[in-house]
Amino acid sequence: MKVGAVALILVLLGSLRGADSQTQPGAAATESLEKLADDFWTWRAKYAPFTEDDVNRIERPGGVRDWSRATIDNHRKELAQFEARWKKIAASGWPIPRQVDSRLIGSALSRARWELEINPRWKRDPIFYIEQTLTPVVEALTVPAPYDEARSREILTRLENIPAILRQGEANLEKPPAPFAAVAIQALENIRPHLREMATALLRSTSTTLKDQELNGATDRAADALEHFRARLQEKLSFLPKETALGRDAYVFFLTNVALYPYSPEQILAMGQQEWNRAVAFEGYEKERNRDVPPLSLAKDAESWVKDAAGKELSIREFLDKHNILTVPDWMQHYTLQPMPDYLHALEGFGETDDFTSLSRLKENCIRYVDPPSPNLGYFWHATAQDPRPITVHEGIPGHYFQLCLSWKHEDPIRRHYYDSCANEGIGFYAEEMMLQAGLFDDSPHTREIIYNFMRLRALRVEVDVKLALGEFSLEQAAKYLEEKVPMDPNTARQEAIAFSTGPGQAITYQIGKLQITKFLAEARLQQGEKFNLRAFHDFVWKNGNVPLALQRWEYLGAPGE
Repeated sequence: MKVGAVALILVLLGSLRGADSQTQPGAAATESLEKLADDFWTWRAKYAPFTEDDVNRIERPGGVRDWSRATIDNHRKELAQFEARWKKIAASGWPIPRQVDSRLIGSALSRARWELEINPRWKRDPIFYIEQTLTPVVEALTVPAPYDEARSREILTRLENIPAILRQGEANLEKPPAPFAAVAIQALENIRPHLREMATALLRSTSTTLKDQELNGATDRAADALEHFRARLQEKLSFLPKETALGRDAYVFFLTNVALYPYSPEQILAMGQQEWNRAVAFEGYEKERNRDVPPLSLAKDAESWVKDAAGKELSIREFLDKHNILTVPDWMQHYTLQPMPDYLHALEGFGETDDFTSLSRLKENCIRYVDPPSPNLGYFWHATAQDPRPITVHEGIPGHYFQLCLSWKHEDPIRRHYYDSCANEGIGFYAEEMMLQAGLFDDSPHTREIIYNFMRLRALRVEVDVKLALGEFSLEQAAKYLEEKVPMDPNTARQEAIAFSTGPGQAITYQIGKLQITKFLAEARLQQGEKFNLRAFHDFVWKNGNVPLALQRWEYLGAPGE
């Protein structure tokens, strides 16, 4: 997109944000916001793109997806209509919680605009079409088996939809960056045997009502289309541009209008570098302190790993309550590890292999599927096979699963819906060091080292994200940088760099969100003095975990400065 076009959109959205009048809200205005929110979230569930991330999974109506130019043009028109409706809602005189709701919808609209116009992956990123074809199949298979007739049909529909989406993708892609095309080519290598392994294992498991012929037929047609898509990318690869950077204007749009960060790219870069120094220093102190402590050992097998994780999840819940950190409702189910089904293992790498449940499935346990423990596991899962608690704290309780469930139960329906990770990942990362400082890992010195190493990674993600977006890092430079400075295995480093390059702004959410929470907490303590209650503060932040932290701060403190 040209700089002038981005600037124009920034001005238009800025005018939307400042268009509030000073009138007091009436019932009609409030109903208008609620109707707009309901209509928008319904539209979003139907048309939001799939991604390989897990936090942003949403309940969708199912059926065929369409990424044709005509459909995308129609989405633009529909989004413009939502924006016009939002502009007409005069919210500035409303009580702060209702103003927060209005700003939240404005931010969510900006997220949709970001996807369609500012970072249009649908026309510049071949990986996007892998996410619209294979990732939906992975998501369907992460929901625990067995699959009834409706779920089995949805799996089949998603497979049968693959050829049409790839044809549309081939027509949409306008000279995608060569590094993105190369990543897609590599990802689709040997895709046919992977799909066949998935279908064979699914049929063998008797977990589906699908028949051999229909599932195998759809799988083969999907493989044909994916191989054709890969071949076409290979033909074009040498002619494609090398530049991947989205540019400063687009990046600032995300920071200002989607994440609602009160920081410039340079400020964010400085914040990340300062946290990197802190994490390296603290890890150094910890390693010196623990130099004579025997190392952690890997779980001996999947069964013992699953059992250990279950016991430690219970101990974390007890710790939260005992230390007055966070309220754990009786209705909250459990974060569990389970062995990876063969049909899901076959497509591992095309989506996160876990299930956080959803708005209508709050009575079900969360499941993280794991491969057998071994020294060859990737960065995060090698750490988890040593001690499940660091990942449980981030992903499960009190992390993503816990936060999402609390938000899905919010009495305000406007706040129940995920749309961007700006607060969610900040909460997950904040939980790690918060639990370390509270004493959860006092019994395991080397687990504390893991937490500090995780901190190094999240700080480095800031630098990599900003520099990729601004064109100061190539994809290969970013991967090498992560590999050497975390350090981490080359495959995980490359996967991280790819994700940051194609989706600017996501990788900074961990560190910048965490820093926003710690600043927010400090301000709340100073404002409330002896009345400050840590549990009450955390309960508010977690319950509103789908709301940008600047808006949470405004509501909680009555401080609109950010």
